[in-house]
Amino acid sequence: METEEEYDMLDLLAYNCTNLSENLGLAKTTEETDEILRKYLEKADTETKSTPEFKEDLDWFNVTEPLTFSESLKGKIVVLDFFTYCCINCMHILPDLKKLEKEYTVEDGLVVVGVHSAKFDNEKDSANILSAVQRYDITHPVVNDSTSSMWIDLKIKCWPTLLILGPNANPIFVIMGEGHYDLLEKYVGAALKFYRGQGKLHNNSLPLNPSTELLMSPNLKFPGKITCSKWSLDSDCAELYAISDSGNHRILIINPSGDVLQKIGGKESGFVDGDFKTARFNSPQGITFLNVHTLFVADTENHAIRKVDLKNHIVETVAGTGVQGNDRVGGKIGRAQAISSPWDVVCHKTRDMDMSFHMDESTVPEKDILLIAAAGTHQIWALFLDDVIFWKYKQYPTMSCAAIVGTGHEENRNNSYPNNASFAQPSGLALSRETKELYIADSESSCVRKISLSDGKVMPVVGGDRNPLNLFAFGDVDGKQYAAKLQHPLGVAFNPYDGHVYVADTYNHKIKQINVSQNTATTCRIIDMTGAEYQFNEPGGLCLSPNGEQLYVADTNNHTIEVINLSTMTTKQLKLNFNVKADIDRADYVLALTTLKIKPNGGKIKLSITLNCVDGAKLTEGAPQSWNVYLPSELYFVDRQNGTLKADGKIDIDITAPVSQVDSQDIVTIYCKLNLCKNNLCFSKLISLRIPVSFHNDGLDCIIEDINVYVSDSGIRV
Repeated sequence: METEEEYDMLDLLAYNCTNLSENLGLAKTTEETDEILRKYLEKADTETKSTPEFKEDLDWFNVTEPLTFSESLKGKIVVLDFFTYCCINCMHILPDLKKLEKEYTVEDGLVVVGVHSAKFDNEKDSANILSAVQRYDITHPVVNDSTSSMWIDLKIKCWPTLLILGPNANPIFVIMGEGHYDLLEKYVGAALKFYRGQGKLHNNSLPLNPSTELLMSPNLKFPGKITCSKWSLDSDCAELYAISDSGNHRILIINPSGDVLQKIGGKESGFVDGDFKTARFNSPQGITFLNVHTLFVADTENHAIRKVDLKNHIVETVAGTGVQGNDRVGGKIGRAQAISSPWDVVCHKTRDMDMSFHMDESTVPEKDILLIAAAGTHQIWALFLDDVIFWKYKQYPTMSCAAIVGTGHEENRNNSYPNNASFAQPSGLALSRETKELYIADSESSCVRKISLSDGKVMPVVGGDRNPLNLFAFGDVDGKQYAAKLQHPLGVAFNPYDGHVYVADTYNHKIKQINVSQNTATTCRIIDMTGAEYQFNEPGGLCLSPNGEQLYVADTNNHTIEVINLSTMTTKQLKLNFNVKADIDRADYVLALTTLKIKPNGGKIKLSITLNCVDGAKLTEGAPQSWNVYLPSELYFVDRQNGTLKADGKIDIDITAPVSQVDSQDIVTIYCKLNLCKNNLCFSKLISLRIPVSFHNDGLDCIIEDINVYVSDSGIRV
């Protein structure tokens, strides 16, 4: 056990650093700053004892062998970063550490060592830490202090804490919390200069080996969230799914078959607006459709909200500056408003509060609001897409962005007044449009809570603790309200068909089901295709299919999208098809249709295609009959990318053709997967209808075409 003298020494270091910071704030010149730091280091160098060695047999990452203060780290300025990978504040200082490591190298004498001291049981597992190391692109050495031995020995009190050591492992500075890069850079720069002048720094390299590769899908890397267009506010839109492929810094748009229709951004990180190939994201998480044309993205590590125009193929920033904000009130317009680590988004419609009390509600126009889980400030924010009079008759102008629920204190505090409630890293949102309630996965308090969107009242659902300050009430227990225990949930989805909320209980590696009428949580036992219980690995995002029968899961650390049949509780991995053209070319029957001529300035193409079964063939009753439209380029737009064949065999499609060169030609493909029967035998056929579109001065502005296609077991014809 640490002696009282050692305990006082570390407390004294924190006290001295507080005084040092205040003195530096009074310095008027660089020379005064340097002198204050030099005198401080002369004193600190003689007052503190060496830090105890890391325990033996700990797991290390990004190095080929364990590091020690007595050998490999001797003669180095060492920054010990005490962190736990769930902690949003710990994530916030990772860019600071990267910036510092670019300024000063190992050969200059600086080494950053991450000391992982877990909050949650799940975080003690080295395999999970390895995933986090790669997910957050941590390249400096990291040690899994699974028993928190160094945390205990040094009396560390909070995450994150940066303890800066001199060349003999003697503590010289301590910084607690986030947002102190300038101070960190001053301390490290002064220490390097001071000890270099004494000849105590070594320029040796270290056995670094960044853990950059893990077994994963070749095309998905730490998928964070998934959403379905049919749950957007435009119920007539096509059934599309958007995936935040977070590790690849991009958004994927897919159809229900898993065909990748659009890739937006990636694969390197950045903060760039523009077309889909130019645009760049940084670890995007939450995504939601406003309508068939518009997708919003919580661009988490860019601290921004991005708007994706799916018709014109443009990405633009609509809130956030690209730099982490600390504002807990907001109210500025668009990009002028800084925000912090948005983790999820959902679209909500409301009516002006003052009008709806005095008029027939159906006559009051609905307004659009984007609700934002601001994990970094522990609040719920809103981006008001229209002028809105909201709670307490407060008016918000179009594109203003403001906090609407939460004090910003990291607590699990429910309250009838939204400004008195508090959250702890809200990370998942799900909307019940019928009851106008917003469900929140409040990850650091390990619970699910809800907000009444009529007045902002915040209420408990399951998990957590009655004590709002207890953020350690986690576990894996089915039960009612506070008796139920979760562990760092990140995702929620509301199913209006069964009245349940589904939860990605992330650190328990489970999906749980909440009966919201009783506030009870039960574990879903999910069976894979082999008949064994499926093993999730930190699932982070959920969404429902339009009929509420299937639950899509972004199984983050397994790098997959799982599709759960809720009636049988079986799951099947959704195979993503990035090579759609190859599938089209492998159709059983390919039919080239008549060329459609359109003007070079573009126009509309309205197709009504009827598939008629002939020669004794017929559509198999009850079997899926699906179709997809594949456009020749991103410049085209279609109102409905996919669908199910109607009973009469009709497919109605509206296509917008772009401006093009005279005499150029493109191919639009309608790809159908049909299940047919004939003479008590059933078979499937893949049909590719290829429609040439040519651009001529004598073409039409709008083409309306009725096409009859005749299908049998031996071929197709028009």
